Amino acid sequence: MNTNNKKVLILIRHAKSSWEYDVSDVKRPLKKRGVSDANLVSNHLKEVVLTPDIMLCSPSKRTQETAKIFIENWGFNKVEFKLVNDLYDFSGSDALKVIQSCDDNIQCLMVFGHNNALTTIANNLGNEYIDNLTTSGYVELHFETSSWTNLSLGETKKIVFPKHLK
Repeated sequence: MNTNNKKVLILIRHAKSSWEYDVSDVKRPLKKRGVSDANLVSNHLKEVVLTPDIMLCSPSKRTQETAKIFIENWGFNKVEFKLVNDLYDFSGSDALKVIQSCDDNIQCLMVFGHNNALTTIANNLGNEYIDNLTTSGYVELHFETSSWTNLSLGETKKIVFPKHLK
């Protein structure tokens, strides 16, 4: 198998955030259930998750806290990690541009982001309809392409939501 003609996109929505604090949206932290759900999903996938070449993350506090849980549980501390302002996106158009602008040397890309952006991307690029990519949700898409720019319909290989594990 020539891996140069394959791309893997992993989408992870931030865990459930707290509305208890009087802070701007970008500064909202996770709530206890969010932390436990992020641990549940990441620990469930620990043995099968693909190691990404790079992880891109929205700069929001809840997304960074979610990424930290997944990264620690998976031992991905040495994988390149970047905060990308355009991933603080709720429609999906900016997030999709970020994905499509990735270097073609990247085979496996992991993105920590928001809804509705991630649900829209998963449904536009995957072959399995997802009503709602839930908080702490994980979706893995595989593509037969050598270029992120040319992403078209791929195969939805894995969907894991906290409710699948409870």
